[in-house]
Amino acid sequence: MDKFDFYSSKLPNTFESHLSGLNDESSKAFLDLRTFVMGLGKTVVEQIRPHRIVYAKSLTFRTFLDIRPAVNSLVIEIRKSRHEPIVEHTIRSREDLETIKHQIAMAYETIE
Repeated sequence: MDKFDFYSSKLPNTFESHLSGLNDESSKAFLDLRTFVMGLGKTVVEQIRPHRIVYAKSLTFRTFLDIRPAVNSLVIEIRKSRHEPIVEHTIRSREDLETIKHQIAMAYETIE
C-alpha cells in the first residue's frame, strides 16, 4: 500500500524537529513558552504541524496560539476569539516572551 501513498513512510513531525533550526536564544524561549502554555490548564492540546505548532483549548480544538519557528525568532499569533483579529508578535529572546505571556494566558481563558 505504501507505493500508493496510503501510508506515509515519512517520519512524523516532532517538537524537537522544530528546535533543530533555531539559534540558542530562540530555542530557550521556545522551550520556556511550551512549558508555560502546557501549564495553563489540563485542557491544552498541542498539535505539531510541519511548519508550526498550534495550541488549542480542549478537544473541540479552539485554537488560541500558533507558533512558527524561524532561525532567529518565533512568530507567535494569539487568538482570543473567532470575532477578534489575530495579534502577531515576533519573539527573539526570553525577555520578549515575558512581555506577552499575560496575553497568551488571557487568550486561553477567553477562547470559545
